[in-house]
Amino acid sequence: MGKLLIVGTLAFDAIESPFGKTDKILGGAATFIGLAASKFQVDSAIVSVVGDDFPQEYLDLLTNRNIDISGVEIVQGGKTFFWSGKYHNDMNTRDTLVTELNTLADFNPIVPEDYKNADIVMLGNLHPSIQMGVINQMSTRPKLIVLDTMNFWMDNALDELIEVIKHIDAITINDEEARQLTGEYSLVTAAEKISAMGPKYVVIKKGEHGALLFDEKNIFFAPALPLKEVFDPTGAGDTFAGGFSGYLASTENISFENMKNAIIHGSNLASFCVEKFGTERMQSLKKEEVEERLHQFKALTQFDIEIK
Repeated sequence: MGKLLIVGTLAFDAIESPFGKTDKILGGAATFIGLAASKFQVDSAIVSVVGDDFPQEYLDLLTNRNIDISGVEIVQGGKTFFWSGKYHNDMNTRDTLVTELNTLADFNPIVPEDYKNADIVMLGNLHPSIQMGVINQMSTRPKLIVLDTMNFWMDNALDELIEVIKHIDAITINDEEARQLTGEYSLVTAAEKISAMGPKYVVIKKGEHGALLFDEKNIFFAPALPLKEVFDPTGAGDTFAGGFSGYLASTENISFENMKNAIIHGSNLASFCVEKFGTERMQSLKKEEVEERLHQFKALTQFDIEIK
C-alpha cells in the first residue's frame, strides 16, 4: 500500500444547474480527490486550510474513510473558501458567480512529518506557489508528483506555474487549458510542448469526450462512459485526479501501461461524481457499483479488429 499526499482546497460550494440549485454544500479539490482515492487501498493525507465555520461532520467524513487530516489547518475566527457557480444548459460551460478565498488567501501549507516521504503527491488546483511550497517540504523525492491546475493561474500566476511545472512528473489539465498554456490547437503538439516544460506524463481531460495520456513515445485514449444524466460536473476533474493518483499509489506501479488502468479508474469514478450535486454520490458509492461500471468500460473499449 503506497502513501499518497493530497494538497488542495476543502471548501463550500453553492451550485446551480438546469437540474436545480444548492445552498452551501461540501466541495473543494482535496475533498473530491480524497474521496476518490479512498476507494483504493492507500494511506492518504490531506494538506489544506479551513475556517472554524467548517463543520466537524465534514472532517469526520474524511477521517471515517481513513484519510489523515493532521495537515488540515483550522483557523479560529476564519472563514472557509467559498465558490458559487451556475452551469449552462450544455453542462460544459459555467459562470463563476462568487469566489471568496477567505483563509486560503494566507495559506501556508505544512506537510505532516509522516507524509514527507509520500510515494505520490497529488497537487490539487491551488496557487502554484503553494504547490511549490509543498514540493520543497518533501524529505525524499516522491516517485510521482502529479499537478492539476487551471486557466485562472495561467492568467494570474503564469511565471510561478511554469516554475512548478519544471518540478513535477505528471500534469492533468483539460483541453482548453492545454491550448491556452501552449498556444497550440493540436492536443498532440500541446502535449509535446508541455512535456518539454518538465513533466514526463501529460494527461489532457476532454470531459464527456474522455481523456488522453501522453509520454515521450506513447499516446493512449480513454473514452468517457456515456451517461443518461449529468446533474453537476463540479468536482469531476478532481475525482478523476483522485482515482488516477489513488490507483497508482495502491498498485505502487507508475509505468505508462499502469497509467492506462489509472486513467480508466479515474474516469470511472468521475462518471459517478456527476450524477448528484456536490459529493453526495461519492459518499454513497459502493464497491459493487464501481466494479459493475468498470465492466461497462471494458465492454465499451475492448474488441478485436480484423485486418484482412
